[in-house]
Amino acid sequence: MNFRTLGKSNLKISEISLGTWQVGGKWGEPFDHKNADEILNKAIDGGINFIDTADVYGDGESEKAVGRVVKSRSEKIYVASKCGRRLNPHVNESYTIKALRGFVEDSLKNTGLETLDLIQLHCPPTEVFYRPEIFELFNTLKEEGKIQNLGVSVEKVEEGIKAMEYPNVCSIQFIYNMFRQRPNELLFDLAKKNNIGLIARVPLASGLLTGKFSKETTFDKDDHRNFNRNGEAFDKGETFSGVDYDKGLAAVDELKKIFPNADLPQIALKWILQFPEITCVIPGASKINQLESNLKVEGLSDLKSEELEAINKIYNQYIKEDVHQRC
Repeated sequence: MNFRTLGKSNLKISEISLGTWQVGGKWGEPFDHKNADEILNKAIDGGINFIDTADVYGDGESEKAVGRVVKSRSEKIYVASKCGRRLNPHVNESYTIKALRGFVEDSLKNTGLETLDLIQLHCPPTEVFYRPEIFELFNTLKEEGKIQNLGVSVEKVEEGIKAMEYPNVCSIQFIYNMFRQRPNELLFDLAKKNNIGLIARVPLASGLLTGKFSKETTFDKDDHRNFNRNGEAFDKGETFSGVDYDKGLAAVDELKKIFPNADLPQIALKWILQFPEITCVIPGASKINQLESNLKVEGLSDLKSEELEAINKIYNQYIKEDVHQRC
């Protein structure tokens, strides 16, 4: 496993890490702690030392599973959680010092940990990024020992750029993959200049980049890939990275022509990690074999320049017009 430094936090974390939105089972299903324990332990066995969770994943059950496994292991495992999405309504006015402090303390109870290595604001409304008092709270929480570092999870590039103005922000988590390329413009340059760690989420575009979907594929009613394609429940970018499903399928068909004998999910992860500005990628896994596939990316050779050019051509032809300026 290769390790990279998470910005000014100086944490040395595995470039292949683990996101835990669906670690306890598929989207929409009840949380399965046995499944979660197996995946989390397998991830640590494979060299992963950074696990990303959130208080809303499984209504706190993901945090409980992460904390339980981390405490059972002898290795140093860094735990990142998120706060804010439990607010209802999820609007700027709901973001208060009291509410956020309560969320952090709840996450500590869920995980059973004394401190969180990284707490991230969980895709707050854009207006929150213009409220210094919200960011100052986390200095206090750090002084109290409840957190070690602050990051932000964002929907839009502009939110990440604004967050960098706060000196206590050490990382930005954002949607990034072959179908979501805008961040590698200004955001990457500014992150490098300001020593900000970059965490790439939704690396497989909600499964589109696995190459396993077709027009006949169906998703369960409680799966966001069924009910959120147009942003009905939350930001559209979280589902298929905001890409029109049929256009995404056409683009994937073109990718298969470039990589006819390759494992497409591994290619997608490798593409992200070839950007040195990226600290880590956090693919999820609801099955052990998905995790094992992700770990094999460490053994892949870099993509060739002509392959990278072909990927960009597909993005420009099928994806860019609809997605680029919306993220």
